[in-house]
Amino acid sequence: MAENGLQPSNHTRHAAGGAGLNTGYCAVQWLGDRLRILDQTRLPAQEDYLTLTDYHDAATAIKELKVRGAPAIGVAAAYAVALGALNIKAQSYDEFSAGLKTVIKDIGATRPTARNLFATLERMEKAIAGLREIEQIKKALIAEAECIQAEEIESTRLISEHGSALIKDGDTILTHCNTGPLATTGYGTALGVIIKAQQQGKKINVYADETRPLLQGARLTVWELCKAGVPVTLITDNMAGWIMKQGKINLVIVGADRIARNGDSANKIGTYSVAVLAKTHGMPFYIAAPTSTIDTSLATGDDIVIEERSPDEVTHIQGIRVAAAGC
Repeated sequence: MAENGLQPSNHTRHAAGGAGLNTGYCAVQWLGDRLRILDQTRLPAQEDYLTLTDYHDAATAIKELKVRGAPAIGVAAAYAVALGALNIKAQSYDEFSAGLKTVIKDIGATRPTARNLFATLERMEKAIAGLREIEQIKKALIAEAECIQAEEIESTRLISEHGSALIKDGDTILTHCNTGPLATTGYGTALGVIIKAQQQGKKINVYADETRPLLQGARLTVWELCKAGVPVTLITDNMAGWIMKQGKINLVIVGADRIARNGDSANKIGTYSVAVLAKTHGMPFYIAAPTSTIDTSLATGDDIVIEERSPDEVTHIQGIRVAAAGC
């Protein structure tokens, strides 16, 4: 089925992101003049790819969480800008420039919290500074988008390698939300660390919070860990404290949407509760994130804009109302 003009592709198997990745799925892929994404709202029941030829559809995909995770949002936004530029029909530079500014503004309005989105848009604008020839600008935007994705793949590879040293043989890790290849187009951040540790031969176990309201932990993290062969147990969000009290968790690793200059981090709702629980139970709490997530313009986390989403995401689960009408 197609939603909002997004057409599912028949292709359902690709090496994700770039060289060295063998997940069997691809979160974001540029096809020269169009963008293909794996629709994460349909996982794990359906592995549907959407082929996008209009930047409005790419913006909708970001806003509706069809592509999500701060690094993946940044990559998708870069390709959305390139896609928008390709489709601008203009005879003059001024006309083209005005159209491109609209494209960038529309994409920037999709998700306010993830720093990667805005860092990407800044980079795309910087990549064409001083250029006046339209075709040259279009090529430069595509090249910059491809560079951004390549950098995310490499940075998450390094995060996974360095972070895996924090995990010992026999450890059990708790994670919240989703931070794997789906969320990064690369190796993953927190989940990349976990999967790398398992690939090193360490016998590990993972507890994954379900991550209400949209169940990214239940739908996506468990799916990715099962594909990677990592033993995983799904728990409800409010079970984390009890599991820690029983001594079943050794450490917590999560990702981040934006990190302020002092180290304060914004991540999926519920992360704060997990951090407080980890401190109470005396266990390490780690955040795995690329430098593209750090926002040095913000002094503390109090300055981070937190996204407010539809109440239906709380009162409904996958379109089915679970709370009384009127609340």
